[in-house]
Amino acid sequence: MSRASLEAIRSATPAVLPSLLLCDFGDLKGEVARLADAGTKVLHLDVMDGHFVPNMTYAMPIVEGLRRHTDMPLDVHLMISDPLAYAKAMVDAGADMLTFHVEAVKDAAAVAQEISDLGVNVGIALNPETPLALLRESLPHVDMVLVMSVEAGFGGQKFNPVALEKLQVLRKEFPDLLLQIDGGIDTSTIGPAREAGCDLFVVGSAIFKKDDYKAAIAELDDAIAKAEGTAS
Repeated sequence: MSRASLEAIRSATPAVLPSLLLCDFGDLKGEVARLADAGTKVLHLDVMDGHFVPNMTYAMPIVEGLRRHTDMPLDVHLMISDPLAYAKAMVDAGADMLTFHVEAVKDAAAVAQEISDLGVNVGIALNPETPLALLRESLPHVDMVLVMSVEAGFGGQKFNPVALEKLQVLRKEFPDLLLQIDGGIDTSTIGPAREAGCDLFVVGSAIFKKDDYKAAIAELDDAIAKAEGTAS
């Protein structure tokens, strides 16, 4: 299941991943259906513990609920202090990818390996001010790097272009590694992120604050396509 879901994610790239934090949880099934109709291939879930980051969000029950309503890969971003404490429960609930923060753990390589041993794909995330050097030892143990373009867990921040520099370095040094970006992604920032080598683009407001999800995602896809045309 783990390898199959990873291949499904890879085959979808470049892909817009709706971040369900802003969706209507009173109609989760309907929201998933609307996103699927709009062409979504992978769903992104932000899990916050109120400790590693100041906000709190959903946990395993929402992952379980989504798993009942869709076969799409579930990309779960753990913005929590102790990812290993909840990793197995998240996998059992139906997560296909678990991404933890390098800033939250002492030995990122060991944490990545333990999560991988649960039979799930592994991502590692870093905040804008965190140097790439901090995660290099863990890269042989992960399937994806999530480059944050805003500080994790804080709303209303501006897109930090340092994320583009990190993406460029990672893409050059690790051409086969999946790269994801999260924070402030809209039609003005998604193109530069693609040009920098990004594969997966986590989007919240630019989708969920629009009435027409299909049109919103189509605009984002168009911006990606234009960036690829410029790059070629």
